Amino acid sequence: MNEFGIFQENGLSQTRRQLFGRAALGLGTASLAQLMGPSLQAATTSEGMHHKATAKRVIYLFMSGGPSQHDMWDYKPKMQEMFGKDLPEYVRDGQRITGMTSRQKTLPVCPSKYKFTRQENNQDGVWVSELLPHTAKVVKDLCVVHSTFTEAINHDPAITYIQTGSQIPGRPSMGSWLSYGLGNMNENLPGYVVMHAKSSHAEQSLFGRLWGSGFMPSEHQGVLLRSQGDPVLYLGNPKNVSRSDRRNQLDALSALNYEQHQRLGDPEILSRIKQHEMAYRMQTSVPELMDLSSESDETFKLYGEEARQAGTFSACCLNARRLIERGVRNVQIFHRGWDAHGNLPREHESQCKDIDQACAALIIDLKRKGMLEDTLVVWGGEFGRTAYCQGGLKKENYGRDHHPRCFTTWMAGGGVKPGITYGKTDDFGYNIADADGNPLKPQPDKEKHTPGTMHIHDLNATILHLLGIDHKKLTYRYQGRDFRLTDIHGHVIKELLA
Repeated sequence: MNEFGIFQENGLSQTRRQLFGRAALGLGTASLAQLMGPSLQAATTSEGMHHKATAKRVIYLFMSGGPSQHDMWDYKPKMQEMFGKDLPEYVRDGQRITGMTSRQKTLPVCPSKYKFTRQENNQDGVWVSELLPHTAKVVKDLCVVHSTFTEAINHDPAITYIQTGSQIPGRPSMGSWLSYGLGNMNENLPGYVVMHAKSSHAEQSLFGRLWGSGFMPSEHQGVLLRSQGDPVLYLGNPKNVSRSDRRNQLDALSALNYEQHQRLGDPEILSRIKQHEMAYRMQTSVPELMDLSSESDETFKLYGEEARQAGTFSACCLNARRLIERGVRNVQIFHRGWDAHGNLPREHESQCKDIDQACAALIIDLKRKGMLEDTLVVWGGEFGRTAYCQGGLKKENYGRDHHPRCFTTWMAGGGVKPGITYGKTDDFGYNIADADGNPLKPQPDKEKHTPGTMHIHDLNATILHLLGIDHKKLTYRYQGRDFRLTDIHGHVIKELLA
């Protein structure tokens, strides 16, 4: 490509200078804060970007693969009477199912084998499965949503959709949008950190695009912390290379990069310089962060002894608390292995044992440190599981297929109402239902919202709202179009706001 071609391509991206020129359209203040340093930035983000924020930070606990709401949260006793009978045609009503069960002659109703207990809260009580005894103890702090839904029915498009707002790869992740809009709170740590927790059933692949910056500058992508070896690759200096040597190398490299930027005007070159400087500062900040030896025995008792083992979900949750204490705005923990097509009881029992105590401990820990009120914790997967059994019908050892029509997520802290449930499903947990139990068939709508439902665009819009961001105003211009996380959809679910 010739130089003219390079400038043409660069013109399709929005530079910082262009961004300032568009400040009146809503992003100038936040981006200016990112450049002007921690003091102005702190003042901006404490009040929120577009309105007063109730949350300063987000910890997103993502259960990759689709946890079964039937066996964990959405209690459906009437299904016991229907065990083994074909799902009534009026319930499915021609809705799409996956190719894995489309060849089945019947769709036999499969109630959960687990006991549910109603946990009292501030409103009317929340039913919680025996698989989650620790989480059941903190339901007074949770906002449980039974009516989350999506259109995607297979893993890769579904997880890409909920993370980036599009089923097609290439868009920035939600963490990148937050980094772009609100900036960092600690110059020695990235604003967006990702961890992968160990799992006994790690079946789904996780791609870097799920925490990537897409068409935004790469400085906004998530930084993946590894559970073994150096938390970040090449964090340590090579043998016989001192820290002062590294500093001199970076200074020389920065000078070359600045010269290249002067010639081409590519904003990505400036992003590269920032990333090199962040990596240099992380050489001292990250090792201290990942060293849990200073945590008390009481803390390990709270999170479980598994928290002493690097890479476990418990250790990741404890590290998430340490990260946000040090000013990291967005932490996301991926826990894989929830795709239970066959032996669901064995797999989900193991999975729930991995996460249950740690989820509850994180809520308790944040609360006792006075951080839950301005830290938003989000739990959920990319979709749920079916009411019918996949494969052979077995009461004790069943499997469930993908189900995007309704599934359960929960949030806590950060300005959401504690101790409430939102949304209902029908007697089969197959469709979202209204207050009278009549099935609803909601679709994402850019004009109006169906009460009692929460599309994944609505979830992301609500998360942004709690952080002081109007999801309709947080945009990024790319190739002549203003993109946003929620595309042309999304509604803030005001019933969830404290």
